[in-house]
Amino acid sequence: MRTDTAWSTLPAREHLLAAAVGAPVLDIVVPVYNEEKDLETCVLRLHDHLARTFPYAFRITVADNASTDRTPQVAAQLAALIPEVRSYRLEEKGRGRALRTVWSHSDSPVLAYMDVDLSTDLNALLPLVAPLISGHSDLAIGSRLARSSRVVRGSKREFISRAYNLILRSSLAAGFSDAQCGFKAVRREVAQRLLPMVEDTGWFFDTEMLVLAERAGLRIHEVPVDWVDDPDSTVHIVRTATDDLKGVWRVGRALATGALPLDRLARPFGDDPRDRVVPGVPRGLARQLVGFCVVGALSTLVYLALYSLFRLGVGPQFANAAALLVSAVANTAANRRLTFGVRGRGGAVRHQAQGLVVFAIGLALTSGSLAALGTASGSASHGTELAVLIAANLAATVLRFLLFRAWVFPDRRTDHQDARKGAAHELRNAR
Repeated sequence: MRTDTAWSTLPAREHLLAAAVGAPVLDIVVPVYNEEKDLETCVLRLHDHLARTFPYAFRITVADNASTDRTPQVAAQLAALIPEVRSYRLEEKGRGRALRTVWSHSDSPVLAYMDVDLSTDLNALLPLVAPLISGHSDLAIGSRLARSSRVVRGSKREFISRAYNLILRSSLAAGFSDAQCGFKAVRREVAQRLLPMVEDTGWFFDTEMLVLAERAGLRIHEVPVDWVDDPDSTVHIVRTATDDLKGVWRVGRALATGALPLDRLARPFGDDPRDRVVPGVPRGLARQLVGFCVVGALSTLVYLALYSLFRLGVGPQFANAAALLVSAVANTAANRRLTFGVRGRGGAVRHQAQGLVVFAIGLALTSGSLAALGTASGSASHGTELAVLIAANLAATVLRFLLFRAWVFPDRRTDHQDARKGAAHELRNAR
């Protein structure tokens, strides 16, 4: 897996010129397995539609997944007959494997694929790829579940599709509506960096790519489609659903443990307005304050509950220290991810160590308050202890936020931008 190239170093999305010379603007892949009967009809119909309606140069690539019938011969004949058609033979099965292989070797700036049965109305093809050609979006998908889509299929497939997408929304927080529609497109520079991170080689390939793209902050465009189910489809529904659920578990676990380097993809392409500096305004301060307050409120509730629990068996100083330690570790982890947007495992141990230093300062404030209370009143009630602790924690909270923002999770983007500006200035001077 290559992670040495930061996405932020890439050029901005560019509008592709219709009259550009060289590689076709669009390379649309048709993955097939034992489709000798339908392949010729599909390719001829697709080619005719593109030749009549598509204003850019295009290519149709037939990706054969180790077919055992005459599919390779049919594909070769079509490639010899039509200049815009080529065939690609793979010796192993897997739709994801076919797409990864062809897309990785394609020289077209926009890559797409569609199923051989042409269940999706071809009139949606231009709306699918137009945002990628214009540079507005990074990926595009056809959606059978959009409100304006017109879909004809059996109740069994309808239930499975909606249930699967509900699982994606609840388990992986997916924002796209239809993961498995065989009608998608991606810009090549995006594919070059996403594909090495996608492990699946089968039907889950689409979902994994979309989840990673969405988590990386890429822009996904959805197109409502008219779709008619193919009653002769060879897809094994139960086996495919089982493999998909295994994929959901694998990706969800990787995201939860920070195994994927998505923190490097947070600012993928071009000028992101969130990276712009407004003079005199600390960047992200309002969002960080809101996140810190929410995390702090929850941490305080946890802390008070733990203190009350520990106080049943031990003295106030030990109960305070134990409750503060547990809640501080959870507070640092939550602020790291939610407030300051730090993802991945990199620096996690150092952040927790620095968080413990901040914890020690908070412990000194709260313990000192309890000591002062004991000196002043002798034997204070439990309610008085809680009131003093709340006041001390409010003071510690303000200090904790300042230390978190300036020391534990500093915003290094400004430094990086200044370094890049300095390098550019030196380069201009050298010229």
